[in-house]
Amino acid sequence: MSDIPRHGAARTARLASLPLGIAGRAAAGLGRRLSGQTAEEINADLAEKAAEQLFAVLGELKGGAMKLGQAMSVFEAAMPDELAEPYREALTKLQRDAPPMQPSAVYHVLDHQLGTAWRSRFAEFDEVPAAAASIGQVHRAVWADGRDVAVKVQYPGADEALRADLRQLRRLTPVFRPFAPGTDVRALVDELTTRAEEELDYRIEAGYQRRFAAEFAGDPLISIPRVVASAPKVLVSEWLEGTPLAHTIAEGTPDERNDAALRLCEFHFSSPARVGLMHTDPHPGNFMITGGGRLGVIDFGAAVELPDGLPKVLTDMVRLAVQDRPDDLVSLMTMAGYVGRGDRLSAEDAMQFLRPFVEPLRQETFRFDRAWMQGIAETYTNLRGKEFQTSRAFTLPADYLMIHRVLSGSVAILCQLDAEAPFLSVIRRWAPEMVDDPVR
Repeated sequence: MSDIPRHGAARTARLASLPLGIAGRAAAGLGRRLSGQTAEEINADLAEKAAEQLFAVLGELKGGAMKLGQAMSVFEAAMPDELAEPYREALTKLQRDAPPMQPSAVYHVLDHQLGTAWRSRFAEFDEVPAAAASIGQVHRAVWADGRDVAVKVQYPGADEALRADLRQLRRLTPVFRPFAPGTDVRALVDELTTRAEEELDYRIEAGYQRRFAAEFAGDPLISIPRVVASAPKVLVSEWLEGTPLAHTIAEGTPDERNDAALRLCEFHFSSPARVGLMHTDPHPGNFMITGGGRLGVIDFGAAVELPDGLPKVLTDMVRLAVQDRPDDLVSLMTMAGYVGRGDRLSAEDAMQFLRPFVEPLRQETFRFDRAWMQGIAETYTNLRGKEFQTSRAFTLPADYLMIHRVLSGSVAILCQLDAEAPFLSVIRRWAPEMVDDPVR
């Protein structure tokens, strides 16, 4: 491909093909049922074909469609196992693969962004992409000084396509709800929309990456590649070699998965204190395990400024929940805008609702697994349950939406890893006010 579909009408038609295709396969399944196939055989086949279509459509469209698919991919851990498996593979592919653009299109972007003499800056350049992202693809190359580098090239038309997708996806959010039970997909799309313009300028991403790389230089647990060069639509950084986190999730030993989970927790909770930033795109495609056992982190297009570390309102809320202080908790949540105007929320109901979420912070070690997350998803999506009724009193202030996305996405990855580790020790080191009263 040399370009990506840009116009809203064409892209919406492709997105609309998802529910239509699924409906058509369901009708076909009924006929196969009448011909003697079992429900289990039919459902498995239909799920696999629907997953293939999901990857094909979102991967071809790229832009906001692919970005939403990547964001949703971390939440497959909440789906029942019998339904999740086909989508797990399709969504994981969105973290690393998509149909590439033609070399001529790549060269055209490089000509405009790095100058027509850009080849003189490289000793080697592989025209076959090594990976695909939501709005760009990555090529492996060798810089003129001999360093192995990753060259991220933005897809032609990605800016128009991203904006069109995010407008149209808001209308199609019901299509994606089955892939993330209990997730407010509409709020997720709104969040992606507000960050889209920033992510389209790779110079902003380069600035974020430089700050992370400087702080984590030489860190024994975390590895961040340094930026080599940047332009609005091209970003060159040092090549980071490692095993994709998706591979560790699928085939890692218990020790490998536990170590990866602990490093992920370390990265997310130390970054606000150390860098004044939080990496806000937590899906497995952005992480790898290097040969030295460190957590490699890439793609810094989505980040949020936290110059004072994690907001005090959030750390105070978590501490009050951990300490089982419901009256103080509800007072703080009301003041901070987490309780809608006019809604009545009893202290007991609030604690019952939040108790499962703070359970990992009440134990020195905790086991995050799919069964735990599936149980939570089932409880909070039960329309007749007390938790669902309580949830209607809550709202999520826009100021904290990105942080909640990171925390929920990170927990989802921990559950994919099926990890058990002393996570509380990381919290106490980098955000002690979340679990212990501040020292006065």
